Amino acid sequence: MAATGFWPIYKNLRATLAYADNPDKTTPKEYVDDDLYAALRYAGNDYKTDKQLYVGGINCSRQNAFAEMVAVQRRFGLRGKVVGYHGIQSFREGEVTPEEAFAIGRETARRMWGDRYQVLVTLHLNTENLHCHFVVNPVSFKDGAKFQNKIGDHKELRRVSDEICREHRLSVLENSNFYGNKKAYWINKVGKKTHRDLLREDVEYCLSYAGNMDQFVSQLRGLGYEYDYRRGSVRAPGWERAVRLRNLGYTTEGLRERFKDNLCSPGHYYQWNTHLPYRPKRFPLLELERKLQFSVEHSHDAATVLVDLLFLMLLLLLQLQKEENTKVRPLSPTLRQEIAKFDELQREYKFLTDNGIHTTVDLTDTMADLSRQIKEKETQRQKCRNQLRRNTDPAREAVLKDEAKAISKELTPLREQLRTAQRIAQRYPKLQQLLKTERAMEMTAHARERERS
Repeated sequence: MAATGFWPIYKNLRATLAYADNPDKTTPKEYVDDDLYAALRYAGNDYKTDKQLYVGGINCSRQNAFAEMVAVQRRFGLRGKVVGYHGIQSFREGEVTPEEAFAIGRETARRMWGDRYQVLVTLHLNTENLHCHFVVNPVSFKDGAKFQNKIGDHKELRRVSDEICREHRLSVLENSNFYGNKKAYWINKVGKKTHRDLLREDVEYCLSYAGNMDQFVSQLRGLGYEYDYRRGSVRAPGWERAVRLRNLGYTTEGLRERFKDNLCSPGHYYQWNTHLPYRPKRFPLLELERKLQFSVEHSHDAATVLVDLLFLMLLLLLQLQKEENTKVRPLSPTLRQEIAKFDELQREYKFLTDNGIHTTVDLTDTMADLSRQIKEKETQRQKCRNQLRRNTDPAREAVLKDEAKAISKELTPLREQLRTAQRIAQRYPKLQQLLKTERAMEMTAHARERERS
């Protein structure tokens, strides 16, 4: 059995890429794209491929794969952000030998991409599950056409891999479905929901109690949506475009049938009266702002944004959604969608508090300090590995290996902390916008409530 997948490597090629005319020469790292170089270097790592016994190229040499890929990209001109694709083919533990796994990997790459693209194929032996890595040049060496990375390509890779596994009398993954939408597929794959998934759940909730179209729309508005009668579409604040209900499978005739079924139900009026459209009496975000003496719109200076308070306010709002007994909840559907990230947000908030990070300046300084520590550790480890290559004393070799392993253990938490800090730096502007949207909705609802009073 082999599990497969691949993903894009993002990085813009530098406008002034210095490249030697002779593609057989090794291109220095500092002159070329960092991400593609890193992917190739990772895939061909000596410590994972048993001294590169299991490294091979499809339409390129294994020694100069990077230079040859860049040569093709330079010849046709790399367009867009994707400079390569990194794929994997992982085998069940104990089912194949390294030789057989590498042969299957090479044949998979050849059938999948070999007629048009360059691929570096490696087999990694550093885990219990033998697994092949593919690094694919997205530019065709034949005509310069760019690999499109459609959902059908992921299906095709699985099909090719399963076909070759069957030829080698190996088991395959059965009933492994792909979603029709590629973005939704990857979001659902990690257990999260798209805005359409959330909308579908909310529409089902509204249809459980509504007896006519007006009641249905009232329920939707109570959940924070806007409804367009003319187009039959639903939209939430912050969405780029509205979603037509018929595209979710809810036709006009279907809605009428649901309303009719509800009206015919003996307990309809009781159900409706006990599940009236949500009308907020309390406004938790405005209350939090007063309690914390902080507003999400407190400053136009990005450097003074209190990142830790943004995370805290969002977590407190999401906690209301998690509590079943509370009658208070966030108004924005987009903010409610963040509940799937609650545990992740908690870990990131803990990282901020543990490291005393308050502002964006603190966050930037922390990332710079972690990067410096990582670079120092990597330099120390590289020195050990350089000595290993020149060493002839077995006793000294054991000492150097232990030193390299110890440094690797020290690097792991530092890299994890840096990744966390980078995620926070990317996430907080979105969180700030989510809270601004929620605040605007609460202000509008509060004004309406005051008018009613």
